[in-house]
Amino acid sequence: MSQSAEAALPFESPNPDLMQALGGMRVLDIDPQANKATLEFNCLPAFCHSNQSIAQGGFVTAWMDAAMAHAVILTTEPPMSVASLDINVRFLEKVGPGPVRATGWIVRRGRKVCSMAAELLDAEGRLLGTATSSGMLVPLTR
Repeated sequence: MSQSAEAALPFESPNPDLMQALGGMRVLDIDPQANKATLEFNCLPAFCHSNQSIAQGGFVTAWMDAAMAHAVILTTEPPMSVASLDINVRFLEKVGPGPVRATGWIVRRGRKVCSMAAELLDAEGRLLGTATSSGMLVPLTR
């Protein structure tokens, strides 16, 4: 995590067991002006089927969901969390072992509900998937 990104976290590090289960998580960038957060995960062979070559879709979904949630957590004042109401994911390319970068952003924020979007890229910058979600804003508990 970059030093500026780490300093901007309005909460203690996420549950280490959860982050380990997702292949680790590193905050790469926070853009409060664009209401955007970029996270990096490591797609492990253990997450993959078909001779450990294709990531199970739940991991792909979780990475983009985490990026959207962090866009809310890291760019709202006072810091808010988000409880998912729905999520729609498009799997565009197979996701294999290696680093992946998920960028999530706020599309529209109301007083109680937030619309978000995300994309997932591989190390070469190839678009692997997209997601949209809506969630209920809730006060961030520390």
